[in-house]
Amino acid sequence: MTLLEVEDLRTQFYTEDGVVRAVDGLSYSIDRGEKFGVVGESGAGKSVASLSLMRLIDDPGRVAGGSIRFYEESTVERFEQQFPKRVVDVADLRAEHDVTELVDRLLEEGVAPSSIADDRVDADADAATVVRDGDVGMRDLVDSRYGVDLGIVDEDAVVVHDGSERYIEITRADGEPLRQLRGNHIAMIFQDPQTALNPVYTIGEQISEAIRTHMDLDSAAVKDRAIDMLDQVGIPDPESRYDNYPHEFSGGMQQRAVIAVALSCDPDLIIADEPTTALDVTIEAQILELLDDLTTETGTAIQMITHDLGVVAGVCDRVAVMYAGKPVEIAPVEELYYDPKHPYTVGLMGSIPRIGDKRERLDTIPGTMPDLVQVPPGCSFHPRCPYAEEACTRKEPNLTDVDSGDRADPIDDDDAHAAACLEYTGDLQQGLDYEVHVGEGIETGAGSETTEEKR
Repeated sequence: MTLLEVEDLRTQFYTEDGVVRAVDGLSYSIDRGEKFGVVGESGAGKSVASLSLMRLIDDPGRVAGGSIRFYEESTVERFEQQFPKRVVDVADLRAEHDVTELVDRLLEEGVAPSSIADDRVDADADAATVVRDGDVGMRDLVDSRYGVDLGIVDEDAVVVHDGSERYIEITRADGEPLRQLRGNHIAMIFQDPQTALNPVYTIGEQISEAIRTHMDLDSAAVKDRAIDMLDQVGIPDPESRYDNYPHEFSGGMQQRAVIAVALSCDPDLIIADEPTTALDVTIEAQILELLDDLTTETGTAIQMITHDLGVVAGVCDRVAVMYAGKPVEIAPVEELYYDPKHPYTVGLMGSIPRIGDKRERLDTIPGTMPDLVQVPPGCSFHPRCPYAEEACTRKEPNLTDVDSGDRADPIDDDDAHAAACLEYTGDLQQGLDYEVHVGEGIETGAGSETTEEKR
């Protein structure tokens, strides 16, 4: 069952040099208990996307568009009871307003139809056509900023009803609803435990603070739970370590303490942002095994943010590859590793060192990530792509199902293998021609013998 849906997320930073489109049209879903990976180079937008989910984007940035929907039933029901004035019913809006008239108002104000419907329609489409064809409906207006702009949705309407479907719209959560979501239902493990932990408070007090905030327990029970969390994450002698300060822990123990804070309130989703970056390989393996075991035992879903493809291979069920703020490939983890479909993913795979690899030099991707203020026209990867053709410089590819060639829907069809490359829409003349080497260095469960596949 779906726990979280992210649709057409756009996060921008407004600087003197221009608008930085750090996340530009990201869509995906996460099921309960699923382990979902997001990979890419530094600057791809991975961490900004995660901070957007937690509503932790600081000035001069903001979530400029899109929808983040949280479906945990008991939480939605509790929010309905606690915040009855912050509930919007889509059925009531359909009865009160004509969708065609609303869309026509937006078009008259200069809004592009494609921005309402996630690029599903042509730029010159008229309101009657997009509504008649089902490309834009009342839900599209409610889930986007346009419902607020039109005055049909309150800016703080945090709970949405649409028939039997009910969810929390995180992009409109603030104040008390947001405080209840953070830590309690969605928790985050930051990449640097030395900055995530407060140096003037003990480890035990920092875990206890999260528990006190979200759980109705007395002081003794709070401390007992904090000690139990230290024990669960493998801290030796947790009773005495409860009173230690962060500087008295090693790097690996600090990261375990950060994980204890994140898990202390039994969240539904953990966002792990580069959780093993500063750790040696032995501690890294222990932390990843710990996360895998704990989330499996509790049924907690995890979104793993990393640039390390090996980490994703060992932990995740599905993977999204990001480049220049956009998703360029989404697939089940084994399909991505054994049969990558986007040239950028192939380049990342080729740069991984493997045991027994006889190459004298690792493959590299030429060039660097583009300036996100002035992203190249067409496919943003085309200046670095060895297979780029003239069409790639002028036509921006959408995520496309690599088998059918149809426009992919990463929310409704989360098992599909999709790539944002013109190869799969038939726009390339020469096509792609590359080799994929898979060996023991990647543990996907599909066998340990080295294979070579060529398209």
